[in-house]
Amino acid sequence: MEEESKQHVALAEQGTDRRSEGPLRQAMAGESRLFEGKPPLLALQLSASYPGKGDVLRQLRLEMQPGETLGLVGESGSGKSTLALSILRLLDLKGGKVTGSVRLNGRELMMLSDSEMREIRGRDIGLILQSPMSSLNPALKIGTQMYETWRAHKAGSRKECTPRFLELLRTLNLDADGNFLERKPSQLSVGQAQRVLIAMAVLHHPALLLADECTSSLDLITQKEVLNIFRRLSQEMGTGILFISHDLLAVSSLCHRVAILRNGELVEIGLTKEILTHPQHPYTKQLVAALPVPEALVDPGAR
Repeated sequence: MEEESKQHVALAEQGTDRRSEGPLRQAMAGESRLFEGKPPLLALQLSASYPGKGDVLRQLRLEMQPGETLGLVGESGSGKSTLALSILRLLDLKGGKVTGSVRLNGRELMMLSDSEMREIRGRDIGLILQSPMSSLNPALKIGTQMYETWRAHKAGSRKECTPRFLELLRTLNLDADGNFLERKPSQLSVGQAQRVLIAMAVLHHPALLLADECTSSLDLITQKEVLNIFRRLSQEMGTGILFISHDLLAVSSLCHRVAILRNGELVEIGLTKEILTHPQHPYTKQLVAALPVPEALVDPGAR
């Protein structure tokens, strides 16, 4: 049990203990709060419900800081995806209703018009979903889909944008050239398709990225590569990432803090290292006790 605890700590430190990489890592190493005294990137207090089901989220309160990666962990049906849709103000498309407050960089999203929210989505908030193959349009080429994402918020011809698209894809470890943009989703592997979705989600350098179960369909090696990409986005672009998953192992390898959601309520939140070594809530204790530590995710060279 003691050895298992040490492995959990090593896993947490892989995602958080990088003291040479700026204020965020220094704060994580020695402070109980991230970015002490700075305004939050995201601050919400909300409830969400569906007809005939009552409240799916009950008075959930959460804050995120700029550049933070926050893991939201919970079992199926706990309300994780409902929260993502609530932040985007898209829950009504599922027949749901949200009450409360959602602030992004101090701006109250619940008070915005539909047209204003359309500007927010994709530009200020990016979204990556679980299944890359079903999220991409099978009939359109990759370059076309990236260009449509671009022109939703900015001007520029396809020819002008292509070099930017290729550069972004290469930074996401894709061997991209002009021919790559001519491919359709069916010509990509699942891992390649997921990277394309990530590229589309960060094309406009959003302040907040919502990643909803986006590694659950990937094999272990590809999952690790995608988690490394998220880590770089946080470090190099300052993007805040809400990483939503049922997989505490993946969350622990990436996130600075972890929030545990159960039956629509936030039962525990804290620094990743603290959650792994000193869980307080009985449900969190169950999750940590069942946590395996595959060697593939514990990289000694990362410490």
